[in-house]
Amino acid sequence: MENINAAKMTERYCALTIGILYLILGLAGFIPAFVSLPGTTASYVPADVAPGAYSAGFGYIFGLFPTNFLHNLVRCAVGLLGIACYTSATSARLFNATFAVAYIIIAIMGLLPFGKTMFGLMPLFGNNVWLNAIAAIAAGYYGLLIPKKVAGASASHNV
Repeated sequence: MENINAAKMTERYCALTIGILYLILGLAGFIPAFVSLPGTTASYVPADVAPGAYSAGFGYIFGLFPTNFLHNLVRCAVGLLGIACYTSATSARLFNATFAVAYIIIAIMGLLPFGKTMFGLMPLFGNNVWLNAIAAIAAGYYGLLIPKKVAGASASHNV
């Protein structure tokens, strides 16, 4: 019984950690002091100068993670969803499993030349690839593998 409760708590903490991380990144993308454009003194491309949705607010969070306004909104939404799913083990497991599948696909898209801008909507290239891949692997471990191991364990293994 302790293994099951511990597994449920780790699933919940994984959803909470991912939620907090993505919410911080999403909010940081809206703060000009945390966003930079390589090779310029500007922090990001202003929305009134941007020719399209992709370049509106384009910049690098902490000089590392490419982002734009839409990507910041998506990160904030994913972060808030992860924090909200922390409230129960079932919702945390569903969040972790869904996040793992979606973000491993997004990480793979970031490696492909035609998908690295999410079809002209969001930047998925550069450091976003490894960030998304590591977060997806962690969520997959806690959302897909741990529940299977706990469900498959018999009572004799816990003694």
